[in-house]
Amino acid sequence: MRRMTRAHLPKAATADDATTVARVLARAFHDDPMMCWFFPDAATRETGMRRYFATLFTRQYSRIGVCEFTGAAGAFWVPPTALDRAAPDADTVRELTEILGDTADLFRRAAEAAGAAGPAEPAWYLAVVGADPAAQGQGHGAALLRAGLARADADGLPVLLESSKPENLPFYEHFGFRVVGESALPGGGPVLWAMRREPVRG
Repeated sequence: MRRMTRAHLPKAATADDATTVARVLARAFHDDPMMCWFFPDAATRETGMRRYFATLFTRQYSRIGVCEFTGAAGAFWVPPTALDRAAPDADTVRELTEILGDTADLFRRAAEAAGAAGPAEPAWYLAVVGADPAAQGQGHGAALLRAGLARADADGLPVLLESSKPENLPFYEHFGFRVVGESALPGGGPVLWAMRREPVRG
């Protein structure tokens, strides 16, 4: 078993951590198909994604969810009590569309589709998890994932997520997730795989 160092220990992310968390997630998602679709210009992608993740964090997930980070990874979780607000609200969408520019309409349609297809069962939802590529393979993302899964298991609830990067599916499957659906984002976007993990009962 990998020994967890102090740098790997998940800690709660506050508003003061927004810049750090956004920087880590922008690096983590640099080659993610969905983010590349929203930010097609490689030259400005990281800057745009930093603003994107900082906005999601400060306006959305820090208000309704559990946001944690390590030295090199971040995760945003939505508890079962807030699933109806897991998709960005109108004000957040407005701010994000200013950041996205030419692809704003694609994002707006994707957000509307996500809101319409929200979970039909009590569950924890993993909205975002990612590790800086420089630290991938060192256990940062896994530490955040385990922390969230432990909360879901304590509640006796499943965990839901979506991924647009097929290379990540085996990582999630290692933690007990299985693919339960597949769909393309509106407007000819990339495929999203919906995944679900049953609670592990002690």
